[in-house]
Amino acid sequence: MLFDLVIIGGGPAGVAAGVYASRKKIKTLFIAKNFEGQSTVSSEIQNWIGTIKISGAELSKNLENHLLAYKNDVIDIKKELVENIVKKDSIFEIKTDKDNYQAKTILVSSGSKRKKLEIPGAEKYEGKGVVYCATCDGPLFTDKDVVVIGGGNAGFESVLQLLAYAKSVTLLQRSDKFRADEITIKNISKNPKFKAILNAKISEIKGDNFVKSIVYKNPKTGEEKEIQTEGVFIEIGSIPTTDIVKDLVNLDDYRAIIVDHMTQKTSLEGIWAAGDCTNGLYKQNNIAVGDGIKALENIHQWLQNH
Repeated sequence: MLFDLVIIGGGPAGVAAGVYASRKKIKTLFIAKNFEGQSTVSSEIQNWIGTIKISGAELSKNLENHLLAYKNDVIDIKKELVENIVKKDSIFEIKTDKDNYQAKTILVSSGSKRKKLEIPGAEKYEGKGVVYCATCDGPLFTDKDVVVIGGGNAGFESVLQLLAYAKSVTLLQRSDKFRADEITIKNISKNPKFKAILNAKISEIKGDNFVKSIVYKNPKTGEEKEIQTEGVFIEIGSIPTTDIVKDLVNLDDYRAIIVDHMTQKTSLEGIWAAGDCTNGLYKQNNIAVGDGIKALENIHQWLQNH
C-alpha cells in the first residue's frame, strides 16, 4: 500500500501531526517504537498547557491514547524501528525492523537523546534529584540549593529558569571557561543567588533516597570538594536522532535537521521535520506540538497539489 504520509516518532510532535492527519483524512502510517519522549522521566511537568501538572509517564500515555482515539481507519500505527529510507523517483521507501512501506511524504519527528552523565550515582538518582529538564522539573526545587552541570547556553538557560525558584544555583563547568554567550554569562552572574565554579570535573553524586551532595575534582590542582545539594540539573547537550535521514537532508553541525521554520520543510522535497530533531531554537513539548501541526498543515497543502 502506498501511504500519503509516514510519520516517524511517537513524541508530542509526531502525535500532534498524527491527530491532525486523521482529522484531514490523510492516509497515514505512524511508525514509533514507543510514545516516550524525553519528558517521560519527569516526575511532574507543570508547563504542559491546559494541564496544571502531570507526570512524564502519564503525558506519554495520554499522547498514545489521543492518537488511538482519532486513528479510525485513517492512521495505521506500527510499533517498529525505522532502519532505512530511500527515495525512488517521487516515492519514499521506508524499511523497518519488521517490514517495508512506501509513502508520498515523510514527517520526521524522531526527537533527540540527552547526553547522560556517566558517573557513580547519576543513574541511581535519576528522577530522585538528578534531572535533565529544568523547564519541566524546576518548580519542584523551590527554596532548595541546586546544581547545574554544563557551561554552555543550555546550562545557563537552566540556571536562569531555576533562579526563579531555587534558594541558590551553583553551576559547575569542567573546563576553565564557559561556552555560553558572553552577555548571558554577564547578566546571570549578577544574581546574588548564583555561583559558578570552573575546572570542576564531576566524580560522584551521593544521597540516600534522594540526592544529598555532589563531588567534583579540580583536574589542575587535584583538589576534591563536595557540595551539599538537593537537585542536580544536567545540561551537557543532546544528540538529535537523525541517522535515518543523514544522507537525505541537510543537517547542521550538531546533526539537527535544518528546516524552513515557516513550513518545517527540509532540503529534500517530500520530507518535513518537527520537534527536537530539528534546528529549532527552543526544545519544548509545547513547541514540538506546534512544529508538528505546522508541518502537517503544509504537508496537507502539498498533497493537494501533487
